[in-house]
Amino acid sequence: MKYKLRKIDSIIIIALLIIAGFVILFKTDLLDTDDEPDLPFIPPDEVTPPPPKPPTSLIPGFMRAVSPEDEGLHFDKIRICREWWYWSAIFDEKSDLAGWSIVVSFNHMARSDLLGTLKPDLLVVTLHGPNGEEYGGMTNKERGYGIINQPTLEAKSPGVHVKYDDSWAEGRAPEWDIHVEDNEIDKGHEIIIDLNYFAPSDPLWTVGERAFQKSKSNIASYMFMGCNVTGVIKIDGIEYDVSGNGYHEHSWSPHIITRGSINGWDWLHMSFDNGWDIYLSNYYPTPQIISSKTSRVNPFGTLVITTNNGRSVTVLDSINFQITESDNRIFLLVKMPIKFIVSAKASALQPLLSMYNIQLELDITADNTYEKVWKFPTYVGMNVGRSIVNGKITWSDDGNQEIELNGIASTWSMRALL
Repeated sequence: MKYKLRKIDSIIIIALLIIAGFVILFKTDLLDTDDEPDLPFIPPDEVTPPPPKPPTSLIPGFMRAVSPEDEGLHFDKIRICREWWYWSAIFDEKSDLAGWSIVVSFNHMARSDLLGTLKPDLLVVTLHGPNGEEYGGMTNKERGYGIINQPTLEAKSPGVHVKYDDSWAEGRAPEWDIHVEDNEIDKGHEIIIDLNYFAPSDPLWTVGERAFQKSKSNIASYMFMGCNVTGVIKIDGIEYDVSGNGYHEHSWSPHIITRGSINGWDWLHMSFDNGWDIYLSNYYPTPQIISSKTSRVNPFGTLVITTNNGRSVTVLDSINFQITESDNRIFLLVKMPIKFIVSAKASALQPLLSMYNIQLELDITADNTYEKVWKFPTYVGMNVGRSIVNGKITWSDDGNQEIELNGIASTWSMRALL
């Protein structure tokens, strides 16, 4: 019996033959389906290697862990008189405000910090641009208690829940939302800020008297470096989309640490164009009216470098912090710094790190800042804003390495007369 091909069978056979032909042409490169020209083969020895990165510090795990209780309220304890929640950022080239710096800080101050004002609750909101643009400022208000007289700055636990008038910050690591309405902070402008901070890495404790349960410490401070910042800033009714590199810090301290024991500080978060970050702080236990110098062995300085948004860090503990230029005095013999030279390395207390002979050099110049001065009887001045940073870092690791550093810093300086 002969099999007679049906019409449908013929169609199927022809379709299979056509498909098979295309497969053969494709496999033998006779059919080129790519409109782009073939890229030349690059030998492995001609591939550009990644830029070198400095050796990192060995950090115990308990120094890189924060609980919701750590993030929450501490000034409700009798022994704690001072607590700050702080955020800053440098906006990137994708932002409508590229190159701008921002600082938002909710500060429960000790009553003696702003002596004589009876207004120890402080809110800081500053915006500074690369062409002299300046918005925001500071406001400090009375501290109320009870149902009738509500406190200006409110906070609760767990996590971050802090509020000052119509401004607030909420969240838990690794993410926080910030909403700011400047109200009377900048009487010449209306500013509304909505930002989201996301920390891609664990925090780092810079101060803490306990190895564990640091939330019970009398004095403590931790920070998140390399935060991803996105949001909207509205200035006088005009909205600006922003994104950038951010920093978050939370600290608290007891009554025993008075304004007389810390007469000033310089605080900087630096963001560099190669993606690196540096945190630097320096405290002055000696009143500036006596001396503004720091010793080469500086127990009050902290310097942390990260090349990968805080995932690993290099801590340099031998810091030489020099103020090379100051502006007009704010009090008798007390001036605000505008230029710094910083050199740092790992001391002998870090034998594994010091063997690499790391040397960091930075030149820092204030570019655009806001200054607030409380005169008699307080005698405290603060300066917050944007600075330009240039420098280099060198170390020995399979040869001599050198990296140029260029970036922008968010800075905060404080000076007290006594």
